[in-house]
Amino acid sequence: MVALKTTPQALINVNANVNVTMATADEQIRVSDRVKRQLDRRRREGESFNDVLERVLDESDETDFYDGFGILSDDDANWIRDKGEKSKEKRKERMQRLDENT
Repeated sequence: MVALKTTPQALINVNANVNVTMATADEQIRVSDRVKRQLDRRRREGESFNDVLERVLDESDETDFYDGFGILSDDDANWIRDKGEKSKEKRKERMQRLDENT
C-alpha cells in the first residue's frame, strides 16, 4: 500500500497523473443537439460515442430515409411532381363522376 500526502500539492500531482492517463480523441467533430440526442438513444451501456458511430455506420441492413434525395435534377423532379398532380386531379374527377352516377 502506498501512502499519499494530503497536502494541496500532493493532490495537484495526483490530478495531473490522472489527466495524463486519460484517453484523448484523435479527432473532434461537431454535431447538432438533435444528432447528439439520437446518438445518446442508440448508445449502449459502456459504449463510447465512437463505438456507437462505428456500430451504426456498419449496420448495412438499415437504410437511411434520406438515401437518394437530391439525385434527380430539378427538371426531372418537376416533371415527376407535375405527373403526380395531374394523376391526382384525374382520380378526383373520376371519383366525382362515380359519385354523381350513384
